Amino acid sequence: MNISKLLFAALALTCTAPAQITNKKALNLEGARKIIAAGQEYARSHNAPGAVIAVVDEGGNLVALERLDGTFSAGAQISIGKARTAVQFKKPTKFFEDVIKNGRTSMVALNDFTPLQGGVPVVVDGEVIGGVGVSGASSAAQDEEVANAGAAAITSPSSTTAKPILFYPAEQVRNSFAKGAVLFDGDGSNYMIHTSRREKAGVAEVHTRDADLIYVQDGTATFVTGGTVIDPKNIADDEIRGSSVSGGDTRQIAKGDVIVVPAGTPHWFKQVSDPFSYYVVKVR
Repeated sequence: MNISKLLFAALALTCTAPAQITNKKALNLEGARKIIAAGQEYARSHNAPGAVIAVVDEGGNLVALERLDGTFSAGAQISIGKARTAVQFKKPTKFFEDVIKNGRTSMVALNDFTPLQGGVPVVVDGEVIGGVGVSGASSAAQDEEVANAGAAAITSPSSTTAKPILFYPAEQVRNSFAKGAVLFDGDGSNYMIHTSRREKAGVAEVHTRDADLIYVQDGTATFVTGGTVIDPKNIADDEIRGSSVSGGDTRQIAKGDVIVVPAGTPHWFKQVSDPFSYYVVKVR
């Protein structure tokens, strides 16, 4: 084979071989500082002077950290843990806190895992390029608000609008209704979808930030809205439970009915058929 044929063969091999290197976006120090500056501005304007803001890259390596005056000494380590957890699982850390509250306590055994609200991934053009963790604000919810404000400083418009299409086959939905479950956990969106099931009356509830859009899939219930919650207790941020509701409006709801319960409105399934299944979209 002559030299020209060898060169041609080498060129053909180069053109047809699969690429061994991909181009990826990366978070640099300038971007981390921009995130921290935006988070600090939000913290100061919303009375969260003690916030600690940590920014990590895609591999969970610390890029930058700032402690505002007046924070507690453990804040830095907690913020770094939240940021790393958000990156490693590509989800806000509130998701894992809620999962553990709902009974999956075995998750706390994971190494290098901080399932506390206040960590969010930084997403640009659909790629997770880092994470932000915040602690020391006035509440866990405000930790997350500060983190979101920081992440938004470099999040491109396409990364917030280019959401994947979600499809749940009928069999999956039926199975979800059979046990009562979360069909869609939110994944950074401002809504969740629950396929809920009840076999007996429930407690009174108030979601201070979430509106419930309820569609009755099967069964009947006596549903009370408004009024006053009896023996109210805060069981989590923005969630209140009580034994029952005094006063309010009582209505019978059945298959095919839709009812919207605005955020902050007491509601209570006073009586239900067995089973009573209903589809809930929770919007914040």
